[in-house]
Amino acid sequence: MSLILACPHCQTKNKLAVERLSEQPQCGACHQSLLSGAPISATNENLSLILKHSPWPVVIDFWAPWCGPCQTFGPTFAATAAAMAGQLLFVKVDTEAQPALGQQYRVRSIPTLLVIEKGAELERMSGALSAGQFKAWLQQFL
Repeated sequence: MSLILACPHCQTKNKLAVERLSEQPQCGACHQSLLSGAPISATNENLSLILKHSPWPVVIDFWAPWCGPCQTFGPTFAATAAAMAGQLLFVKVDTEAQPALGQQYRVRSIPTLLVIEKGAELERMSGALSAGQFKAWLQQFL
């Protein structure tokens, strides 16, 4: 099975065999790392594959473009994703573009953070966090 990942450097869409998630795959166009720490944009098509095959726990940020706290938390999520690359896999779900995913994961408010490992939800938190709070919360999953 494969999934489509947009390169965080050049935005080229890359087809990636899910078994290769742990192999530091590179973009076919710019040859930069596809998993360099930038969060992956999840869709209905790729989220289940990511969750099933990720070698690391997956941290999901359910957000929306119109949400002020989501916009405030976005840079914190991205910076933490870069700092913890190779320990956790960070994914963003735009609930406006992917409403079925918000419904599937019973997201009632945004931002909502979920940590999922091997298909099981480990923990959930709603609301924007400071960088320190977010990193401290994530330590339990390492």
